[in-house]
Amino acid sequence: MAKLHSIARATRDDLRARVHFCAETGQIWLHEHRMLLVHAEAQAMLRKELIDTLGMDRARGLLTRMGYASGLRDAELARTRSQDSSDVEAFMTGPQLHTLEGIVHVTPVQLQLDRMAGRFYGEFLWENSWEGQWHRRHYGQHDEPMCWTQIGYACGYTSAFMGRPILYKEVECVGMGHPNCRIIGKPVEEWDDAAEHERFFRPEPIAEQLIELQTQVVQLRSTIGEQQKLPADMIGTSPGFRQAFELLRQAGGSQITVLLSGETGSGKELFARALHAMGTRRDKPFIAVNCAAIPNELVESELFGVERGAYTGAQAARPGRFERADGGTLFLDEIGDLPLTAQSKLLRVLQEGEIERLGDHRTRRVNVRVVAASNTELLGLVKEGRFRSDLYYRLNPFQIQIPPLRERKEDISLLAKRFLEKHSAIHGKKLRGFTDKAKRALLTYPWPGNIRELQNMVERGVILAPNGSSVEVSHLFTRCGDVQPAEFGLDGDGNLDLHRWAAGKELCEAVFNGVMTLDQVEAMLIETAVDKAHGNLSAASRMLGLRRPQLAYRLKRLHEPADAEGHDGIDGPAP
Repeated sequence: MAKLHSIARATRDDLRARVHFCAETGQIWLHEHRMLLVHAEAQAMLRKELIDTLGMDRARGLLTRMGYASGLRDAELARTRSQDSSDVEAFMTGPQLHTLEGIVHVTPVQLQLDRMAGRFYGEFLWENSWEGQWHRRHYGQHDEPMCWTQIGYACGYTSAFMGRPILYKEVECVGMGHPNCRIIGKPVEEWDDAAEHERFFRPEPIAEQLIELQTQVVQLRSTIGEQQKLPADMIGTSPGFRQAFELLRQAGGSQITVLLSGETGSGKELFARALHAMGTRRDKPFIAVNCAAIPNELVESELFGVERGAYTGAQAARPGRFERADGGTLFLDEIGDLPLTAQSKLLRVLQEGEIERLGDHRTRRVNVRVVAASNTELLGLVKEGRFRSDLYYRLNPFQIQIPPLRERKEDISLLAKRFLEKHSAIHGKKLRGFTDKAKRALLTYPWPGNIRELQNMVERGVILAPNGSSVEVSHLFTRCGDVQPAEFGLDGDGNLDLHRWAAGKELCEAVFNGVMTLDQVEAMLIETAVDKAHGNLSAASRMLGLRRPQLAYRLKRLHEPADAEGHDGIDGPAP
């Protein structure tokens, strides 16, 4: 018991360091998950309205499942702590979070767990349960326990932590007249009446009916607006994207030459492929050419073909991209990089529908729809003399401007979700999505590389995130500070530490002015962290953002005698 209480105290202090308040955005964070401060009375009124509207059983099921989902979230934080802690230390994250979140004060009575063997038994005392107290206030004393959300939390948290279903039962409850609540948890198969309690974790038929009706409405809407349906690979609901796609749809049934304008990585080739799929040429070839990737001396042979002996190394005749795309669509990406000699030949093809292979004087008829794209303003290149004006006007009868990702905020979450599903399947991982803080970072980042950068970043997150967890900010961004506003946390007494940055500036000035050395600052931080963690090196290392071996190394150096030159022995390299 004493050891459990000591672990609980160390865990509580560690978790306080994970709570941050952002005055700039009005957001509260627990590790990477957004939290809310909610009035207990308002929550109690909502609970009462659910009971009065749905009935006791349906409300109990809904609240139990809500608590279960909350427990699953907090289990992710326990998973991050388990790398440097024992199983018991890591598990106590949940009970202490329940206390820190103001739900109930949790005191461990008995805890036996072995994650490898799947064994678990836990008994906990709940004091000051808001749910039990408010239920008794509104409905009087009951014969059954009433802390449904809290039981759901305990089941969800422990099941996720253990990797197997764990069921808790509330054997004492303040709603039944007991002075405090007491719960017992063990594997679901060890309860004789497990089925009676498990039914509250399954969605009620009314919810299933509502979902079915919602699905039917969506299907009807999609049938009504079939012409507006997006291709499978195109995602977006933002006004800018919808406007660009509507222009693309209108051009799809014609043979008009289309010019796509947009920044690098904004999806120009995807638009070109969608245009090809919409038109009558969909069964013919789609050939894509990146004009910037072809050396100037090879551009003409690549586009128009070459005859044998046309130049040194031309051992055989071969068709160019225009011939290969005959009857279909040729996509010319980065067309502004075409050399002027190739521009004149391209103009002839567009006007006459004929090509001449390099080294040949015979013309060949081609039937190709040209879609061009550029990430630079072609009219500006015309004014600079780097692009033919007649070719520009020939390519530009129908221009579509594709907006950059930073102007498509509504689409970022949809795209990120699609990329997460795609790369999770490719890399064989099951992930729980993005943390709240990661979602915020994705929405606030300016995306200079547009959709291509987003896809690459999500793939990086999929690779770095542990299987079964959520993708965090650090998995996506190498420098998290670039996408997060300044935050302040809780001090040792649990109060808001509003003056942290001012204190930090004073510390910097002390180092700059020679009052303290950098080694002394590091020693002070290490000793303070170990003291706050009551000697628990795992908890202290998390406070400092270090791994436990790194902290142990620094502590060892800190307590070594100073060397002959007067160093204090803590400035060596970290392992």
